[in-house]
Amino acid sequence: MTTNYTIPTTPNAVRYHATGKPDEVLKYEAVSDDAREPAAGEVLVLMETAVIHPSDLGMIGGTYGRLRALPAVAGREGVGRVAKLGADVTKFKIGDRVRMPEDAGVWREAIVARADDLMSVPADLPAEQAAMAFINPPTAWLLLHEFADLKPGDWIIQNASNSAVGECVIQLAHALGLRTACLVRSPEKHEAKLRAMGADVVVADDDKALKAVMPQLGGAAPRLALNSIGGMSAITLTRSLGQDGQLVTFGGMTGDAIRFPTREFIFKNVALRGFWMDRWARSAKPGALQAVFDAVYARLRDGSLKMAVDSVYPINQYAEALARAGGYGRNGKVLLRGPGA
Repeated sequence: MTTNYTIPTTPNAVRYHATGKPDEVLKYEAVSDDAREPAAGEVLVLMETAVIHPSDLGMIGGTYGRLRALPAVAGREGVGRVAKLGADVTKFKIGDRVRMPEDAGVWREAIVARADDLMSVPADLPAEQAAMAFINPPTAWLLLHEFADLKPGDWIIQNASNSAVGECVIQLAHALGLRTACLVRSPEKHEAKLRAMGADVVVADDDKALKAVMPQLGGAAPRLALNSIGGMSAITLTRSLGQDGQLVTFGGMTGDAIRFPTREFIFKNVALRGFWMDRWARSAKPGALQAVFDAVYARLRDGSLKMAVDSVYPINQYAEALARAGGYGRNGKVLLRGPGA
């Protein structure tokens, strides 16, 4: 860990002054407040690594979550290094790793923030894994813990199993002794990888999925179904559930309406739930969110969870990074590297 950082004289950020298509509204420009000296109780943080998510593009486009006041810096997830301390700061020292402040935007070279508002992140984790620890892995962890009292050996079923959250679910479930039935669009492309992560069953997500998956569960029925697609896929998940099963929807990749068969409601008492990590975090009890992060850190540290990285670009090459993130053949997340690396 270095403590000798080169601090940009005029730090730049990837910012938008209006919502719209990223390639039309994003600008790489100086943000004057990021260049000032930290006041008492503040620190200057240099971005180390930041993540590009589909939800980031949705926020830039004005279609996802709580929109930011404009102009806004893009990006929601990343880590940085403390490079300067204001007076009276005892919580951190130079070189400490912290989570970049999400609400302020993270696709930036630097930010001055209140020390008390920042969360420490373990320095022993690889920077790329640490940067991705705050959205998808906690979502997967909470999906497995908040909705059903799952025991080792229980089955869960999910669609979009090769998504970032889906892959986290597989790995975390495997570490917990749970068994996973995984629906994907192209099993021939994804089965070997997902099984290596711990998936127990992998089948095509089509109109034959239910008949394909149920005989492979040894007479059991899933207690939890995780839906991020909707449409016919959600019907398949619902019909697979056992008595008092829970179907949790946390995404809508295709935009298809979620339809559910009435029979399962009446005779199996299936419950339908929704989940959004941001909403959960805002209402969580003190310490609950940190406990989830600590659980994620432990899995990253022992190797039972590892997220795929496709490529890493310097932040000033954000346009190339976005093109890669939206392209075909990508294998993992596209990340941005900042001066704190």
